[in-house]
Amino acid sequence: MRLLIAKCEVVYQGRLGAHLPPAIRLVLLKADGSIAVHSDTKAYKPLNWMSPPCEIIETEEKITVTKAKGERLDITLHEVLSDYRIDMGEDPGLAKDGVEAELQALLRDRLNMMEDGLTLIRREYPTDIGPVDFLCRDTAGETVVIEVKRIGEISGVEQLVRYRDRLSLDPLLAPLRALYVATKIKPQAKVLAESQDIRCVEIPLEKLRETEGTRLSLF
Repeated sequence: MRLLIAKCEVVYQGRLGAHLPPAIRLVLLKADGSIAVHSDTKAYKPLNWMSPPCEIIETEEKITVTKAKGERLDITLHEVLSDYRIDMGEDPGLAKDGVEAELQALLRDRLNMMEDGLTLIRREYPTDIGPVDFLCRDTAGETVVIEVKRIGEISGVEQLVRYRDRLSLDPLLAPLRALYVATKIKPQAKVLAESQDIRCVEIPLEKLRETEGTRLSLF
């Protein structure tokens, strides 16, 4: 992990253009290849970011981040105030709470409640950025990456995007798509999911407990 505090200017070029004028900001560069630019407001949400896989080129005055699809993030460093690096080691991952663990266990035997015709490839499919809850195949033979949450929030969508992007590099799995599953998904998370071509499905836990294979609506 590298924590860089600097007066910097940020320009993003991609689906939409964005420009952050010079100001003091925190730039996080993580071992997984992701980068995020934070201000001292907006809680956990970065002002701009790039998820892996991406290429990062650094000089004394600029950090340039590019992705294969043409996205580009240029961070011009006007003044570096602090530059700290630390090896955080391997993270054991997020421990599922009781409800989320039960939800996954019930869905394992009722895949059709998430989508008709799914067949399981593997639960907790390993990647170098963490395990995917479910990796499945649909009736058309396409790989489906599934993330399960008790409450679906924006952070879960961002996590799923990272998994999808990383697994899409494997020619044995591509092409693939993503499915976000929760007992309830917040409106903001649904909007972000739709913008990332991710389908959402809400499954009330009580319904799952008492039903063997009811088909639920996708949003």
